Amino acid sequence: MASGPGKINLFADFTGPEIPIAIAVAYGASAGYYLGPFSVKGDLAENDTGVVALAVSNGAVRISNNNENGKGVALTTDLVFSPSLMGTLTLEARVQMQALTTRSLFIGFTDAIANDVAEPVTSTTITHTLAASDLCGFVLDSQLTAAAVWHACYNGGTTTGQTVSTSTTTGVTAVAGEWDVLRIEIDTNGTARYYINGNLESTVVEAVSTTVLQGSLVGAFGTTTTAADMDVDYIHVTANRDWTR
Repeated sequence: MASGPGKINLFADFTGPEIPIAIAVAYGASAGYYLGPFSVKGDLAENDTGVVALAVSNGAVRISNNNENGKGVALTTDLVFSPSLMGTLTLEARVQMQALTTRSLFIGFTDAIANDVAEPVTSTTITHTLAASDLCGFVLDSQLTAAAVWHACYNGGTTTGQTVSTSTTTGVTAVAGEWDVLRIEIDTNGTARYYINGNLESTVVEAVSTTVLQGSLVGAFGTTTTAADMDVDYIHVTANRDWTR
């Protein structure tokens, strides 16, 4: 019989410890490190990559990736969330960028999480390449024609993952120096909803597999030889507990 905590509730407000970029190389030699309930993964052996605290109200961190195409840093969980057994899954993050150029961002769920984390989606002009077999998240990529627009990407469900960016656009444009609240919800049947600043921007029926385990990922990746970053005010991930195991 189910008893005890029935809800998984992960929240980081980033008002406490930090891992400075200057010592990221020491942590990069190991499997990774943690910031609150989230793991820091990525190309951590470089001197310009890491997660640092910002002196702002509420607290925030800056995810800073290095100056290599496709390399980056992400705050993640492990692959522990089953939509069918633990839905509705939710991920909410409040983010902003200093600039909107030379960067690729992903905020959502995916089954592709490793220590040297890679982009779940890569994009150019009007084409998405869905690198992860299962994913559900927001993408902003300066290599797209709509370079500053949040896109609602997905893959793995009975609805075929969309690779044309004009079909995934939310129509909401990010503004440098302004915060956006991004929220993903995945139901037990794999249907996904995408909210930006409290407004429902997209719904995709059976967007992801209901049985593949996924993890949350909030990450920034480089696109050129210029280092890029993303500021994160908070991350909140929730799921129901799987009482079947």
